[in-house]
Amino acid sequence: MWTVGLTGGIGSGKSAASALFEQFGICVVDADVVAREVVEPGTSALNKIIAHFGSTILMSDGSLDRSKLRAIIFSQPNEKTWLESLLHPLIREQILTQLKHAHSPYAILVSPLLFETDQHQLVNRTLLIDLPKELQISRSSARDNSSADQIQKIIDNQLSRECKIDKADDIISNRHDFAYLRDEVERQHLHYLELANEQ
Repeated sequence: MWTVGLTGGIGSGKSAASALFEQFGICVVDADVVAREVVEPGTSALNKIIAHFGSTILMSDGSLDRSKLRAIIFSQPNEKTWLESLLHPLIREQILTQLKHAHSPYAILVSPLLFETDQHQLVNRTLLIDLPKELQISRSSARDNSSADQIQKIIDNQLSRECKIDKADDIISNRHDFAYLRDEVERQHLHYLELANEQ
């Protein structure tokens, strides 16, 4: 399946862009959704996480308390490394399975860590939804009720904006209104249809 990797920093508008691709009939596989699925209650990954971190990282319903776990791994790099070595292979395997079953002219893989992980190797082309850092922080704060400090930490743990711009094949600026984003997604969609047809 010819695949586009869609990425962008926190608050950049990846979800809005991927929803527009879905409206054009394109199958979207979201790495964040897959990452939640592999740690659902009863999975071997969640059991290993509990064994490693203890049951305090669980919510009252037995599901993973992601914000508590995030706080641990952002303050302890060795724990982040341990968690990534457990989860990244499982996430990759599940992504490949979902892409294989995609029924559209091409597929979209949405991943905030497309360039930071080896997920960019799973795609034929990359699309960056770009936003200046100040807008990332203000939009994320409004959406998640997170502090600017928390959002800055997440941004600091991702590749720099400049690096992403340098690595991306295609870029959509999301500093304008939704109508602009929709037009840009449609333009890229038509381009990707052509490229996928050439394969």
